[in-house]
Amino acid sequence: MFAKDRDWDSRVADAELIARSPGFRHLRDRITEIAAPGGRDTVVDLGAGTGLLTLAFAQHAGRVWAVDSSPAMVDYLRVKARSAGLVNVEPVLASAVSLPLVDEIADLVVSNYCLHELRHADKQRALAEVMRVLKPGGRLVIGDMMFSLNPKQSRDRRVVAGKLLQLARRGLPGLWRLAKNAARLLAGRWEYPANSAWWHDALQQAGFERIGIEMLAHEGGIAVAHTPALDARISPPALRPIAGASERADDDRHSHGALSGRAVAP
Repeated sequence: MFAKDRDWDSRVADAELIARSPGFRHLRDRITEIAAPGGRDTVVDLGAGTGLLTLAFAQHAGRVWAVDSSPAMVDYLRVKARSAGLVNVEPVLASAVSLPLVDEIADLVVSNYCLHELRHADKQRALAEVMRVLKPGGRLVIGDMMFSLNPKQSRDRRVVAGKLLQLARRGLPGLWRLAKNAARLLAGRWEYPANSAWWHDALQQAGFERIGIEMLAHEGGIAVAHTPALDARISPPALRPIAGASERADDDRHSHGALSGRAVAP
């Protein structure tokens, strides 16, 4: 987890419960299926949390660098890896925007429901770091919230309306949570999800190729991208803000080469 305005150290137990839920286990399996790790691959897991992706990928890859900015998450994951007898897991206390890894160390970078905690400018910084640590021809697989609060996009409207209805059906607890989320949004401390159009533009700007986005049920999506295969890769241009939701096309028509039709909901 990477958001600075949340005390992730105190939320380890909650994060572990969420990771054990059927929806997130299905999402883990889908990300693993798409990423298809090889036995000699070096994998970097951004926002590893309590190890949902890390432990799964460690069973198939040569080494997994599990990066998280929460000391408690990192400690929890370290113990879980030991209990599983995994000697190829390397827990790392660091931020996604500054990875303490050398250039071109990784064959594969993965992330699951963590990058929406970063402001858009920091997402771009994280993508630049991913580009740096990936080998030529390496791949990136991101599972995350993929919607925005842009009312011009029909999918975004449906996702937001669905979430509001879901909370309202919970009665007073749901309304209380809705009020808290509204207060956090007004204070600039809510999550920072981006829709598929934004992700496609951001990945392209960072220098990635062969970009595909699979839209899942409800708010999620999985983005896949590759680094250029040649060793002499051109450095991506200086980062610039990307317009929210890209203002180009409706998300429903903006899946950018969807990977398959299977949908799961965390």
